[in-house]
Amino acid sequence: MAAYMRLRQICLVAPQLGPVISDIAEIMGLAVCYRDGNVAKYGLENALLPVDTILLEVVAPFRDGTAAGRFIEKTGGRGGYMAIFCCNDPDERGRNANALGVRTANVIDHPPYHGVQLHPRDCRAAFIEFNHTKGSDDILGPYPPAGPDWQKFIRKETTQALTGVEMQSPDPEGLAEHWGRIIGLAPGNTGDGTAELKLPNSSFRFVKGPNEIMSALEFRVTDAAHVLHVAREKGHAVAGSEFLLGGVTFRLAS
Repeated sequence: MAAYMRLRQICLVAPQLGPVISDIAEIMGLAVCYRDGNVAKYGLENALLPVDTILLEVVAPFRDGTAAGRFIEKTGGRGGYMAIFCCNDPDERGRNANALGVRTANVIDHPPYHGVQLHPRDCRAAFIEFNHTKGSDDILGPYPPAGPDWQKFIRKETTQALTGVEMQSPDPEGLAEHWGRIIGLAPGNTGDGTAELKLPNSSFRFVKGPNEIMSALEFRVTDAAHVLHVAREKGHAVAGSEFLLGGVTFRLAS
């Protein structure tokens, strides 16, 4: 079987889950497919919304001393929490990362699902996780973290796709090369010279900024003006074609 690497999930973190999840669902026209009780052992609650075949997750701490809580304190709540990729062999990707000096933070083994999470300090900017679900190489196949029937909750009337992730760094080319080595992709460049890692279903762009964070998510929507109007009505500051929600900039293109 040929090797593959796809963006499977983006995880955001919020001080409280309810307001962020309800705003994302209402503004972007998305539906919650699952709330995973397995994250309670980490002191978290979560909800996932499918954006076509990529899952958008929000986690929130419900007790002190969680990694997510420390992330909020450290960043002031700005920046995405985790980028999750599906691949053939998460353990191989983990060993490769370890050889680069990137530590494994957590291994999740809930057959048929197996995931390897890397240490965010070593990854820089955000957590990276690699996972694989045995017998599910179809992107629309089973994916246990999103629940038993996540596919039924895909809504495309408003939001059609999560097309890109923007990463910010004082050294964007260096961060792109670092993430490229971890993920196993050689960085390229966009038309304007921005460093980019291109996956089959999304891309990561690396831009100049004061801090290393996952700074923005880019979406293709049917009617950007309508989405921005709803965001404004919900009390979010809109600038051009974007607004801030869940610690990241939601950037829209029709």
